[in-house]
Amino acid sequence: MRCIIVDDESSARAIIAELCKIIPDMEVVAELPDALEALKFLKHTQVDLIFMDIHMPKLTGVDFIETVSNPPKIVLTTSDKDFAIEAYKYEFIVDYLVKPITHERFQKCVQRLEKTFEKTQQEHSEKGMNQNEDEDLYINIDRRLIKLKFMDILLIEAHGDYIEIQTQKNRYRVHSTLKKIKEKLPESRFLQIHRSFIINFTQIIDIQDNSVLIERNVIPISRSNRPELMQRLNLL
Repeated sequence: MRCIIVDDESSARAIIAELCKIIPDMEVVAELPDALEALKFLKHTQVDLIFMDIHMPKLTGVDFIETVSNPPKIVLTTSDKDFAIEAYKYEFIVDYLVKPITHERFQKCVQRLEKTFEKTQQEHSEKGMNQNEDEDLYINIDRRLIKLKFMDILLIEAHGDYIEIQTQKNRYRVHSTLKKIKEKLPESRFLQIHRSFIINFTQIIDIQDNSVLIERNVIPISRSNRPELMQRLNLL
């Protein structure tokens, strides 16, 4: 579980960091002094969880919640007990820790987090199982509908208002967007690893540095998408 700690008090950040050390699979990837820094950090790094103080200068924790798009799970930390009820109106807020944070209360928070992530993983797994792997995708080429099997698609690359779909035998140029076709692809096979590329990760031959090899194609991996790719692969 990759997390960041956002608090304007260095002592508060240090306490949470120490508590995180005793939790297996909890990795603190950054400790940040304000929410603006957190926004910048999340633009290039993917995390699973944020420990977020509510009352901070420049941008408060509440402002952060209202500003960030597609946020990870958040645990609020504050000395203000009165915000707890309002906090839970946001689905991505998992818990609310009142300072000073005790070891026992932190353990309960971790248990809640584990249940939340287990439920999320189960939902993703069921979604993938419910998608038919033999399902076909039809694309419109010169007023003809061409049927493609998901298993035959190697990668999809964005080119302005078009996408190029590469299969094991052909390339097809279609007037569409990555976002639109991504909604039609099974998550059990496909993953967007770069703003311009979706790949069939079951077809990966090799991974080196910040790129993957699929047949003879070298495709870049963005830093923000690399962690999810690593999670999807069956690593030894």
